Amino acid sequence: METILDTKEESHHSSETIREKPRLRSSAIWNMSVGFFGIQTGFALQNGNASRILQTFGADVEHLSLFWLAAPLTGMIVQPIIGHMSDNTWTRLGRRRPFILFGALITMLALVFFPNSGTLASLLPPLVIGAGMLMLMDTSINIAMEPFRALVADNLPTSQYSKGFAAQTCLIGAGALIGSWMPCIFAEWFHISKTAPDGVVPANVLYSFYVGALILLVAILWTVFTTKEYPPEKIITQKEVEDTHTSKGLKSILEDLKNMPRTMRELGWVQFFSWFALFSMWVFSTPAIAEHVYKVPAGDTKSVAYADAGNWVGILFGIYNVVSAFYALLLPKLSNMWGKKGAHAFSLVVGGISLISIYFISNPNMLIVPMIGIGIAWGSILSMPYSMLSASLPAKKMGIYMGIFNFFITLPQICNGLFGGLIVKHLFHDKSIWAIVMAGAFFILGALATLRVKNVK
Repeated sequence: METILDTKEESHHSSETIREKPRLRSSAIWNMSVGFFGIQTGFALQNGNASRILQTFGADVEHLSLFWLAAPLTGMIVQPIIGHMSDNTWTRLGRRRPFILFGALITMLALVFFPNSGTLASLLPPLVIGAGMLMLMDTSINIAMEPFRALVADNLPTSQYSKGFAAQTCLIGAGALIGSWMPCIFAEWFHISKTAPDGVVPANVLYSFYVGALILLVAILWTVFTTKEYPPEKIITQKEVEDTHTSKGLKSILEDLKNMPRTMRELGWVQFFSWFALFSMWVFSTPAIAEHVYKVPAGDTKSVAYADAGNWVGILFGIYNVVSAFYALLLPKLSNMWGKKGAHAFSLVVGGISLISIYFISNPNMLIVPMIGIGIAWGSILSMPYSMLSASLPAKKMGIYMGIFNFFITLPQICNGLFGGLIVKHLFHDKSIWAIVMAGAFFILGALATLRVKNVK
């Protein structure tokens, strides 16, 4: 098992507070985020197949965004609570790792049961069970995901924040590639059926969820057993101890919400526009591409053409995640040249133009081109806002503020979930492709908001 510090660095440990944390080896930084590879594999399976599975169980396209509300609603509730609890927890496994491990185990079970919701139809309608399993999966993913952001900020000095979050983004991209491509690989390479009777999820999707659950477990165990954490007293300065509020629980969370740093408030608008766009893309990509590019009639979810469209969307999502993984490695250099704000604004503009361009594409293979630009935006979204934010947060409150920062991810998704389906139905007349165009416009608004952020160290 590899520890996170070189031997010579360990000599700096003492009972005194660490004023400037030692720089970590590259292998330690990567080990810290391997678990995110597993989480993102499961998350990509959900993103690429949830709409398809729910439509299999009888959901209408205009109602899909309502089912997808499970993710932001649970994130808004769970992440600040988990952040607060991990800030005030110390066990033999550390502060963050117990929550990462528990969330991963529940996620693994949800990945197995979600696509099998139809087998429980004797208890409740499959659509109800599927929605419940989707919510369980979202809850457990949030439990596992939130501490990872705080873990990087806990263990790294400020000078390595960009590198740490970039490594995390790279592994997120790799995990998303595996999760996005698995259904198509099982169907095309192993000739596992990609169609099924009414109300039954195709076998290639089922097997993908099973393998994804196994990958998740192995990756999380890797991080848990190869990463050490500083005890809280070694990373909290005396000033932070003196400034710490004595209030506990919900009152403490509300006080922290009220007193959030200015940089977090400004980044909130950036996150709102970015995640409103992402939610539209995830929810409506499959029906939009099926109808606009594959010319599948609206509401037809049982044809081979619709299955082909769903599998191709998985491939496309995998492509933008691969791009994000490589682009993440360039972001530290780009941020040195243009500044963090400049690098992030550039990335969002490229992503916005790419999403809008999908409207003008009729050949499925040409959809690969905009995925490159979307991958550039996605790679930056997963790392640069956190890198800009972390330097402004006190170590004592790292977990809770990372959880509160999630509000600016969940709120736009909730807004989209409540109104996105209505917009598609009444404003876009059930033409899902316009939801993708709208997403591109919101990426560009996010770029403009980025340039207005001040006080980025």
